[in-house]
Amino acid sequence: MHTLLLVNSVLTGGLMKKMMAAVSVLALMLSVLPAKQKAVPDAKNEPVQITFWHTFGDAKRQGWIQDVVKKFNASQNKYIVTEENKGSYRDCIQAAILAARQGTAPSLVHIAEAGSQLAYDTGIFTPVGDIGTFDTSDYIKPVVNYYTINGKVNSIPFNSSSPVLYINADMLTAAGYPADYVPETFSQVIKCALDARKAGVKDANISVSLNGWFFEQWLSEQNACMFNNSNGRKGRATESLLDSDASMKIASFYAQMRDNSLYTYTGKFEDWDGSDAVFTGGKAMFHITSTADIVNITNAVGTKFKLNVGMIPIPDGSVRNGTVIGGGSLWVTKNKNKAVLEGARDFALYLTNTENMASWHELTGYYPVRNSSIELLKKEGWFDTNAKQLVAFNQLLQTKVDDASAGGLAGTVYDNRTIIEQAIQKILAGAQPEDAMKEAKKLADVKLAEYNKNIK
Repeated sequence: MHTLLLVNSVLTGGLMKKMMAAVSVLALMLSVLPAKQKAVPDAKNEPVQITFWHTFGDAKRQGWIQDVVKKFNASQNKYIVTEENKGSYRDCIQAAILAARQGTAPSLVHIAEAGSQLAYDTGIFTPVGDIGTFDTSDYIKPVVNYYTINGKVNSIPFNSSSPVLYINADMLTAAGYPADYVPETFSQVIKCALDARKAGVKDANISVSLNGWFFEQWLSEQNACMFNNSNGRKGRATESLLDSDASMKIASFYAQMRDNSLYTYTGKFEDWDGSDAVFTGGKAMFHITSTADIVNITNAVGTKFKLNVGMIPIPDGSVRNGTVIGGGSLWVTKNKNKAVLEGARDFALYLTNTENMASWHELTGYYPVRNSSIELLKKEGWFDTNAKQLVAFNQLLQTKVDDASAGGLAGTVYDNRTIIEQAIQKILAGAQPEDAMKEAKKLADVKLAEYNKNIK
């Protein structure tokens, strides 16, 4: 079993500074204290208590979770589930680790895909594949592929997404293009935006949140890995590949947008909402962001302009390999009581069953993660009136199952993203792509070495 002795190397990004002290203390606790576990009542016929910590605090999504909890509790008398929002993804995993050391760990924890290696290394979770029989055949392969570590499915996919291209079709037609035109490559996106400007189209910009997640997507589309050892899938990652030819193509795309004054963003790292607002406010012709935003973006655009959606553009000369899944999954914490383990697993499976995942998709725009949910949505005619959603599904279903699309597995994915964002910011300010990415690789490798050194 891996034990996490020090996780500061994972948490030094700007968004995590307020967590560093607490996690440093936790690291010391993990190294010196024996694991404790809260006793579970043995009274016969008493329902087993299952606690679920998640990251959705908004009324829409938390309300949906609360409804599902109520339905699950009413459907059987073996378990009683309670849910609680614990803040951000990073807040949630930190709280779970601390609670585990105090013997009060929740039964089920909602963790971001980027935190998968960190979650695995804490040693506080049980692979869901080890809890009885777990049939993964109905889950979309690229999704379950991400959460498979060392040949085992460690967590149950829940909210899953990938990026798509949002298009202001009014600007497109004003530039002389068909309203349904979708640029497929970096050069086509740039040419289209420049043509629009030549035609006098105002604000024909390209909007992308400054986020390392998109960099990972474009590596996957080239069938290229972010880390060595097959993206950390065939052995622990020990080196980043941020100076690879595939990485340079992505960095050069940002340089080309810079040179043509096409790139627009809010100036902040990972500003999802701000980036969306740029596009929905009519200040960009193209916008790349998550499928999970499709409902909000569609509502925000309203009748202001005609909206179209396409697959994300890829580096020139590449054969489309597919995207990396984003979002989160459900991890079951270790417990000596088999009933608690099974209850956490059973609720997670109920939460992500065919009907619930179809409902979740309709509400949020996240993928429903199950093939049967897609078939249900088709049968109900959902895509007849929501055709834009089908683009994202086709992109996901066409994704090849390989090490690249499985996503980079390392304890420093959060740090890696911040380092990428800093490198892109330097490129936007005038740095050469080669120089910025070579520096990024060095920084990423140092973080990775620090993390791995403290894992036993």
